[in-house]
Amino acid sequence: MQFEDLANELVLHVFQSCTSVEDVLSLASTCRHFRTVFGASQRLPVLYRAAEAEYGPLTEAIQIATHNSSQPAHIVRKVPLSLALLKQVLKIGAAAKKWEDIYPSKKWKDAFENRRLLTTGERYRLRRAIYRLWLYSKAFHNSRYTRLTRTHKHVVLERAELLHNWSTPELAEVEDVRAVIRDVLRNQICPSNGTIQRKFRKRHPDSDQQLLFNIHLNYPPPASSTFQQHYYTTHQISSSAKFFPDDVKSAYSMKYTSTPNHEPGGEGWGDDIPHYYIIEDMAKLDPGQIIWLKENAPLKGMVECFVNELGDSFKNNGETFGQTLEWVLQERGEDVEEIRTAILEGEIGVTG
Repeated sequence: MQFEDLANELVLHVFQSCTSVEDVLSLASTCRHFRTVFGASQRLPVLYRAAEAEYGPLTEAIQIATHNSSQPAHIVRKVPLSLALLKQVLKIGAAAKKWEDIYPSKKWKDAFENRRLLTTGERYRLRRAIYRLWLYSKAFHNSRYTRLTRTHKHVVLERAELLHNWSTPELAEVEDVRAVIRDVLRNQICPSNGTIQRKFRKRHPDSDQQLLFNIHLNYPPPASSTFQQHYYTTHQISSSAKFFPDDVKSAYSMKYTSTPNHEPGGEGWGDDIPHYYIIEDMAKLDPGQIIWLKENAPLKGMVECFVNELGDSFKNNGETFGQTLEWVLQERGEDVEEIRTAILEGEIGVTG
């Protein structure tokens, strides 16, 4: 029997066995019979089933796509499935999935002998933690929550309500992922002067050039540029950002190269205390924005332009997840430092 002559029930079973949306769409494109079966009433369930296998848990991703300020973040929203919602969820899921490849290299950066690929279960927990951190960022790292109100008890309790939805081991997963994301921010997106110096010497061991570091503002006024590129954000899927180079690849190549128009030392974001506060600010970005910056904004000027478009409320107003996590764990009678040590040692967290 020819494959295309199979009964509709069997064809539908094949569709339901697909583990990615791309597989479903490819199968539906093979012949008219398969497209007819796919286009029937099972289209949405089949697509969501495949998306769950590839990007699940979709329930967590849907909370991000459907969140708005009219409803508290801790209330789980149940919404009707639609193709429009699926498109949003797939964009969020694709960004979360990229962290699956980054996590092992950062988690076992020093203990490289333990570095390995994540298991299916670990990938699922990683994506779940990414979605939860993403929702927190969308709900509480915005202009509604200013620096002056971050320690007000009613604001802390509002933030804690969301974390109350998750068990202590699940909070440990989020904290584990948060450490990896901060490492990316600290060493790749907003490297310190010392990191720039070290990487420059590694690339140019014979050079005796003394780098010139900017010790002043890390948030200068937006530089003028005619280059525009779309960037990803949960609040507005596409928007314009002004970048200096016409090509991201050329920007990567020039980052540690000294030219009449570029000083590698200018790529540094300060040392010690100034750099710490920059990372605190940048940690308010959601995982989708951070992965986009990692892939598309290698130069400091690019990152500055991105940040300037977020408004003045973004600056000098650090992230609050760590503070809220400590509040919730102390409420539960947990020792915060013991939990963070256990995460560092791999006893709990995504791979624990």
